[in-house]
Amino acid sequence: MSLTKIVNAQVITPHAILENATIVVKDGKIDGVFTDAFDIEEADIIDAHSNFVSPGFIDIHLHGGGGYDFMDNTIEAFQQIAITHARHGTTSMVPTTLTSTKENLIKTLETYELTTKTQYKGAGFLGVHIEGPYFAMNQRGAQDPKYIRLPDADEYNEILNRFPFITRWSAAPELPGAIEFGEVLRKKNITASIAHTEALYADVIKAQAVGYSLMTHLYSGMVGVVRKQGFRYAGTVESAFLLNDMDVEVIADLKHLPAELLQLIYKIKGSESIALITDAMRAAGTNVTTSKLGSLEDGLDVIVEDGVAKLPDRLSFAGSVATADKLLKNLVENVGISILEVVKMLTATPARIMKVQNSKGKIEKGFDADLVIFDKDFEIKSTIIGGEVVYQKS
Repeated sequence: MSLTKIVNAQVITPHAILENATIVVKDGKIDGVFTDAFDIEEADIIDAHSNFVSPGFIDIHLHGGGGYDFMDNTIEAFQQIAITHARHGTTSMVPTTLTSTKENLIKTLETYELTTKTQYKGAGFLGVHIEGPYFAMNQRGAQDPKYIRLPDADEYNEILNRFPFITRWSAAPELPGAIEFGEVLRKKNITASIAHTEALYADVIKAQAVGYSLMTHLYSGMVGVVRKQGFRYAGTVESAFLLNDMDVEVIADLKHLPAELLQLIYKIKGSESIALITDAMRAAGTNVTTSKLGSLEDGLDVIVEDGVAKLPDRLSFAGSVATADKLLKNLVENVGISILEVVKMLTATPARIMKVQNSKGKIEKGFDADLVIFDKDFEIKSTIIGGEVVYQKS
């Protein structure tokens, strides 16, 4: 049996910050949270030095970091991305693909499977998020147009039957065959997400009825109010706001969305329905000025400037270079949301969306001891996964 005490902590619970608290970790699980001093013999001590201790951050949408992309299709890439983001407080992640050939996608899924059997000190994986290729061409963003196509039942059924660890799939629900695709995902308990789409309210209602329950990077790759022959129609964005039980994910890097739009989303949806994501590409956690989106072999060249990745013509973003600690800092300092609420959007809400809310996302007895220690400036001091310190700022 292994025992650890985290002492002198400001513990962030779902409802309050507990001052001068102690967290007891036993065999990788949280055994209790206490505000009274007490002794446990033979326990390892981690002194939080009056810093905040929150649940580990859960990033449900990212493509890379540290100079690697998941679609490099190497075990090293998967491991290094997980290690890079753990340094910034991420303890669980959902590796995300880009629109590609079926063959390349399968190779990525095979590499994920191999990586989960290896040992490394980084964020854990919660399954794979397939982003594309069933998208609206006019809302493709930085997705490579030569791979965008309509839902193909033979293709997706082959992939779903072969790889049971696929946990979410993003698609445009207005496309022919997308409703049937959503029904298949629901039967397999896979989160269906609306993305890179021209869906209007009527389309979103139909999609939600068959299981589409999440909006991928709200505002990015979707339409707002649309006019047709003089009449206005609620677009994808307004549909997200109108439907109380539609979750949304938000790239809170202050580049994809300004502070005022982040305030609007929070005002309407609240922390219970918002998951903060990095949507990070390979340049996250580096200081490079040029990079590639997607695989090194056939990915898109991008420029990294102004704190974001852009396509070479600078007309579109090509993913973020954010890390989870930056999202926390941005929303507290620039958007004016409380630490409690922002932490919820980085932990409990994404845990629920990914259906791991009974083991991750909260500091409660019986939950996984996935924890992050950060100071008042939101600098990460320690990242703990399963009770083991995987990162310690020197």
